[in-house]
Amino acid sequence: MEGRNSIGDFLSKDLSISTLETNFRASNEPNDTSDCHIKFQTMILLSLIISLFGMVLNAIVLWLLGFQMYKNAFFVYIFNLAVADIFFLLSQFVYCVLVIIYTNSISSDILSFLIFVPTFPYLSSLSILTTISIERCLSVMWPIWYRCQRPRHTSAVTCVLLWALSLMFAFLDGKACSELFNVPHSILCNTFNIIIAVWTIVLFVVLCGSSLILLVRIFCGSQRIPVTRLYVTIALTVLFFLIFGLPFGIYWFLDQWIKRHCDFYDEIIFLSCINSSVNPIIYFLVGSITHRSRFKMKTLKLFLERAMQDTPEEDEGVESGS
Repeated sequence: MEGRNSIGDFLSKDLSISTLETNFRASNEPNDTSDCHIKFQTMILLSLIISLFGMVLNAIVLWLLGFQMYKNAFFVYIFNLAVADIFFLLSQFVYCVLVIIYTNSISSDILSFLIFVPTFPYLSSLSILTTISIERCLSVMWPIWYRCQRPRHTSAVTCVLLWALSLMFAFLDGKACSELFNVPHSILCNTFNIIIAVWTIVLFVVLCGSSLILLVRIFCGSQRIPVTRLYVTIALTVLFFLIFGLPFGIYWFLDQWIKRHCDFYDEIIFLSCINSSVNPIIYFLVGSITHRSRFKMKTLKLFLERAMQDTPEEDEGVESGS
C-alpha cells in the first residue's frame, strides 16, 4: 500500500505518466473483452510491427547515405532525419513491448523515461524538417545568394545545434526539470516549459509557412520554377508529418498546458510510428517514378539519389539519354 501511494503521488504530478499508467493497466486485464481493450491491443500490436519495419527502412537509408553516396547539404539533413526517426521508433517499440509483456507493476522512473525518450527525437525531427523547408525556400527566393554565400558546413553545424537544443528541451521538460533542481513546479521549470512550448509552436508555424511560400513561389510566381524530384520529396515529407506527426505534438501540448487527459494515446502512437516510417518509402517511391515508357529496375541507392535530385525532369531525361 505504501509503494502504491508513492507511485500515485508521483503520477498526480504528471498527467503524461498517468496516461501511460492507465494504458499499462488496460493491457493487463486478461478478462477485458470490451471494444476499447481490443482496439488498444490492436493499435499497440500494429505500432510494434510498424516501428520495427520503419527502423529497418531508416537503417537502409542511413547505410546508403553514410557509406554509399556522395554527400551534399540535403543528404546531411536527410541522414539526421533518419537518425531521429530511428530513435523515435525505437522508443515506441520499447513502449509497445513493455505494454505487451507487462504483468504486475512498473516503476515511475521507467514511465518518466518513456516520456522523455520520444520527446527528444520528435523535437529533433521537427527541427530538422523545418530547417530543410527553410533552406529550400531560401534557395528558391534568393538562388544566387544561396549558392554563393551559404557557408560550406552549414548543414552539419545546424544539425549539431538542433540535436543539442532538442536534447536540452527534452531533458528540462516536466519531471526531469523538477528532479534536476529538486524543486517541483518551480518558476524556473515553468519558464522552461513555456520556452519549449513557444519553440515547438514556432517550428510548426515556420514549417507550414515556408512550405506554403515554396509552393506559391513554384506554381504562382512570375518566373516559373521547374518542379524537381527534391521539391516533391520535401513536399510529401512535410505533408505526411503534418498528417501523422502533428497529433503527437498536439497531445504533448494539451497534456502539459491545458491538463486535459487524452484517451487516444494508442492512436497517437500508431500515427507517430507511421510518420517516422514513411519517409524512406517517400524517398524510394519518388526516386523510382519515371516518365519514360520503358522502366528498368534500379537499385535503392539510385532511387535515393534520384529523389534528392534538384534538376528538372526534362534535364534529367536528357542526361540519362546522353
